[in-house]
Amino acid sequence: MIIALDGPAGSGKSTIAKLVAEELKIDYLDTGAMYRMVTYYCLSNNIDVNNEKNINENLNNINIAIRNNSFYLNEIKVDEDIRSVEITKNVSKIASYKKVREFLVEQQRLIAKSNSCILDGRDIGSVVFPNADYKFFMTATPETRARRRFLQGQDTNVKQTEEEILKDIIERDLLDTTRKESPLIQTSDAIVIDSSYLSIEDTIKEITKKIKR
Repeated sequence: MIIALDGPAGSGKSTIAKLVAEELKIDYLDTGAMYRMVTYYCLSNNIDVNNEKNINENLNNINIAIRNNSFYLNEIKVDEDIRSVEITKNVSKIASYKKVREFLVEQQRLIAKSNSCILDGRDIGSVVFPNADYKFFMTATPETRARRRFLQGQDTNVKQTEEEILKDIIERDLLDTTRKESPLIQTSDAIVIDSSYLSIEDTIKEITKKIKR
């Protein structure tokens, strides 16, 4: 069984996907973290994020592994590193490149091939698994998403104001929905979950009640 969970930045995809996976006792694959790892590799190796050709040439130097919900880039654990403000500001640019997407989509399909799993991202239901058993599109108002990110940042010592986060989210929404390669879209067969005024528990219930077990 494949469950696709798409949506914009800050909509709660990763949090909900993890908890739904626990509820259904299936695997969870955080595809957004995979793009963050490529971004982290580029920034760590002084590769210009605007130099698509150079990035493409370095893809074979990138080894990504996910073990026990932790992320390893070339065998180094990068769970906290890939969540920095700098990574967040640059990941949409990296994710817009065709070769990067092809590189990671192939890995995502291989990982999900042998096990039931839920994947969250921006093109899971439209590109990665267009024939997924279940498709959900999570959304929330930009203000709600900014508030959530701000509160998360307080827990992780990320120093950004709520207004700065809102500005970043609006800019990222524009990049994600207008990029040439695999833009963020709501597929016609996706079930829309607006979590603006839903608790985490209620959001999980809205999703799991649609899934036949």
